[in-house]
Amino acid sequence: MRKITFRRRGADRARCGGPGVPERRDRGQTAIEYLGWIPVLLLVALAAIQLGIAVYAVQQAGTAARAAARTYSMQNGDAVGAGKAAISDWLAKGTEISPGGGGFEEITMTARVSIPSVVPGIQDFGRATRSATMPVTDR
Repeated sequence: MRKITFRRRGADRARCGGPGVPERRDRGQTAIEYLGWIPVLLLVALAAIQLGIAVYAVQQAGTAARAAARTYSMQNGDAVGAGKAAISDWLAKGTEISPGGGGFEEITMTARVSIPSVVPGIQDFGRATRSATMPVTDR
């Protein structure tokens, strides 16, 4: 004959480690594992933000070069000032715009924009360089 044993719920079941009930010494292990992943996730997030800023700086360099070349080609004032005015103020401070090659019929302007850093410890990500060529118009 089989002996039937009835167990109380709660403390006895947790102590014996029945199905679906974790042992008490494992409490908080998941929280500690998540804490270990936080630096990795922050590094990935900073890298994604830095990549976005670098792409934005390249786009802004192209905008500055086109605006400067257009202004110079129409002989309509300060080409360097127009190029810097066409981009975001926080990028315009570290921007260099210079005339490049070309002849009497066209002008090439080159813009170099410093890429700002959001990663701690890395100050310089280099410069984004773009050029634009426009035909010189006669008035």
